[in-house]
Amino acid sequence: MTSNHFDDFDDFLYDLEQDFSFQDSNKKQPEPQKKLPPPPRSRLMKKNAATPKKSSSGRSGSGRPPRQGQPARKGQPARKGQPPRQGQPSRQKAPSGNARGSRTPPPPRKGAVARRELPPVPDRVRRSPALTYFIFVVAISLILATLLWTAANDVLALNKEDGMATIVIEEHDSIRSVAKQLHDMGVIKHTHLFMIYGRHTDAIDKIIPGTYELRTDLDYRAIVAAMSYNSGQRQVVTITIPEGYTLEQIFHLLDENGVCSYEDLMQTAATHDYAFSFLADLPLGDAHRLEGYLYPDTYDFYKGQSSLYAINKMLVNFDSRVTDQMRQKAGEMGYSVHDIVIIASIIERETTGLDQANIASVIYNRLNSTYMRYLQIDATVRYALDDWTNPLTYEDLTVDSPYNTYIYPGLPVGPISNPGYAAINAALNPASTNYYFYALANDGTHRFFQSQDSFNNFVHSSEAAPQ
Repeated sequence: MTSNHFDDFDDFLYDLEQDFSFQDSNKKQPEPQKKLPPPPRSRLMKKNAATPKKSSSGRSGSGRPPRQGQPARKGQPARKGQPPRQGQPSRQKAPSGNARGSRTPPPPRKGAVARRELPPVPDRVRRSPALTYFIFVVAISLILATLLWTAANDVLALNKEDGMATIVIEEHDSIRSVAKQLHDMGVIKHTHLFMIYGRHTDAIDKIIPGTYELRTDLDYRAIVAAMSYNSGQRQVVTITIPEGYTLEQIFHLLDENGVCSYEDLMQTAATHDYAFSFLADLPLGDAHRLEGYLYPDTYDFYKGQSSLYAINKMLVNFDSRVTDQMRQKAGEMGYSVHDIVIIASIIERETTGLDQANIASVIYNRLNSTYMRYLQIDATVRYALDDWTNPLTYEDLTVDSPYNTYIYPGLPVGPISNPGYAAINAALNPASTNYYFYALANDGTHRFFQSQDSFNNFVHSSEAAPQ
């Protein structure tokens, strides 16, 4: 290994030592006092120190300086300003630039690289506990101020961007799902903050299902108000329910227009106990218990509306259209409101023309007959089969169903459609006739007959509509 390699290694050790001294500078330690070597002494001084010569006064080594003009005594150093005695080396001062006891570094070897001089390492400034606490308090204050400003901006809408978002609230949504949807659509920035607000203000009890067009610059209170019952932000869809539609046809229509799902409507119709007198005797458990009472009309529904409110809107309409006078007349005729609705539903499915009163008379004549107690109306069979388009076969007419008026006498067990006002009025005000039969002609009108023979002759004629 050459001398250059030794010098480089020395430099490395020197740098490493400086690094360690820098790390330990936080704790300042006193520098150890190096024991200085005694000054060089001559042999004569060593001899005198070993065997001191007694003075005439009996004291050894008198401390008094020699008189002026006299040479210094043997063994004593020369006084200041006097040359040292011959043969005695003079005391030399250490160079002024070096610390006491330090050694002058040896000159570099021949061919060695000069050691680089490092700047002195300053002691680290100690931070007082008060300064550290002050910095901590300021940092925490800044963080809290930033968080509070962000929260206040979201809750109070201090600096929100303007925009529009479509929010769809389902019937069984929780406050968490509502907050997540609001966050995803850019209406709020902090989901958990809205959940806390919602729980403390009972927002989930105020928010109702529906589809809403919300501005993104609303505060939390305005957001909840915009999704409440009297909100003007809900999307409205206008739907016309035709007369004679069945319950299932109505529910499919509402589903297709985004009001509420068919499944929710069927579930609500079967299980919810609506407080209407005309439903009091109809047991829960079957959705078709509401058949006949979903009044056909043009309605404004909210998109995403609760199935309970959607059904209730139609029931309320029925309750208001069928007046107390109409209900009283049904009783005078010897029929209940439910019976009148069944008759009206059959009339509604059998004809849409001006002959409703005549068809009503045929129904009442058969109900009051002792030998023609079977109504034998095709519409009741179609309802049992849920088939309103295909031609009926002989097997269809014999299907075992309580709605089949070919095999069961009297009225079917329930309405087969939802009748309008005209059909209900015809059921309450039938024409006074002796008709027991009717058939559809090829011009779209009905022909009425008193006997079986006349009816059969028309059915097999060219005037009758194809069966």
